Amino acid sequence: MEKYSLWSLAKHALTGHRNWPPAWRTVRPKNRYDVVIIGGGGQGLATAYYLAKQHGITNVAVMEKGWIGSGNSGRNTTAVRSNYFYPESTNFFEHSLKLYEGLTRELNYNIQLSQHGILTLAHSPHQMDLLRRWSNSIQLQRIDAEMMDIGQICDYMPALDTSRRARYPILGGFVQRRAGTARHDAVVWGYARAADSLGVDIAQNCEVTGIRVVGNRVRGVETRDGFIEADKVAITVAGHSSVVAGMAGLKLPITSVPLQAMVSEPVKPVLTGILLSPLVHAYVSQSDRGEILVGGRTDSYPSYGQRGALPATEDVLSALLNLFPSFSRLKLMRQWAGIVDISPDSSPILGKTPMTGLYVSAGWGTGGFKAIPAGGDTLAYTIAHDRQHPLIEPFGLERFVTGRFVDEGAAAGVNH
Repeated sequence: MEKYSLWSLAKHALTGHRNWPPAWRTVRPKNRYDVVIIGGGGQGLATAYYLAKQHGITNVAVMEKGWIGSGNSGRNTTAVRSNYFYPESTNFFEHSLKLYEGLTRELNYNIQLSQHGILTLAHSPHQMDLLRRWSNSIQLQRIDAEMMDIGQICDYMPALDTSRRARYPILGGFVQRRAGTARHDAVVWGYARAADSLGVDIAQNCEVTGIRVVGNRVRGVETRDGFIEADKVAITVAGHSSVVAGMAGLKLPITSVPLQAMVSEPVKPVLTGILLSPLVHAYVSQSDRGEILVGGRTDSYPSYGQRGALPATEDVLSALLNLFPSFSRLKLMRQWAGIVDISPDSSPILGKTPMTGLYVSAGWGTGGFKAIPAGGDTLAYTIAHDRQHPLIEPFGLERFVTGRFVDEGAAAGVNH
């Protein structure tokens, strides 16, 4: 991995960034690999990196039909947190948060991690009871969380309307102070560069059109450039998981829907951390560039459209302005949608499948970005050893047969 001196950085900057060396190689895929990973987003690149770094498996190809990070990894709201309810989820996402905390040093790439916390609001006595149980559950698992009253909330986030006249009066909330945001592009680029430096081939604009299965064993993938043989194949394609898994004859219990997000024009710093209101179904943060970043509900119907929708935009902005009336003067700069896979219990589907040599990372819902380091780490272990990593044993496909769900949607009171 090339390191730059201050002089070389100044030289490149003063020449208009021309002749910069590429961060990763442009490769033509070989005819055979030990592992082929379908999907060049954060999950796929992290899996490739940890396969090479921790398990010495470097004959790996990451196949991306577009450009690196062109899917959900570049279309999310960048939150990282571990304040889940059930131990299965909390243990997994805490592992991911700890990896995020050391990722800049690990990858030698600044991911711009900003840990200013996430505040979850309660607007009714019932929600206050839910948040107390939620906070207590997290603390019993030795994860940081603390309840807040109105005075503490007002001090933490002064722009929030905490008055009794508010459309949705706030009774209290709880905060995880180690939560925060990271630059989504930087996470993807950092993993791509690090994986490439270890010998992983990253093939952009190389769409996988089929998965070849003989008997019950994966043999490789079909691409527009021909067949590529592989002993093992991993599917890490976010919102298109059911489509790609269907190429191998595997049906996944997930629904794909667009999740709406938008940003305002940039303003001076006004928010501390992330604000989440399950009742009005909106979450708000401020980017390093000053934009107010707003996420909200999914569309009410399955779709693969990566675009904003007026009904969702109206709902989300209405919720935002009820929480922050002063934001009414801001101009909306752009809006978009990311396609999310939602499983029946709102938890991911990870690891081995009934087909030998086929692995899957899917069903992330709204949590795929925050899970990138742990998802890659645990899936790489599972691929290398052909057995589930202990942290993802609860998230295997077989739970939909046994009924041992990890229902985070019900625990959080959010329907996606």
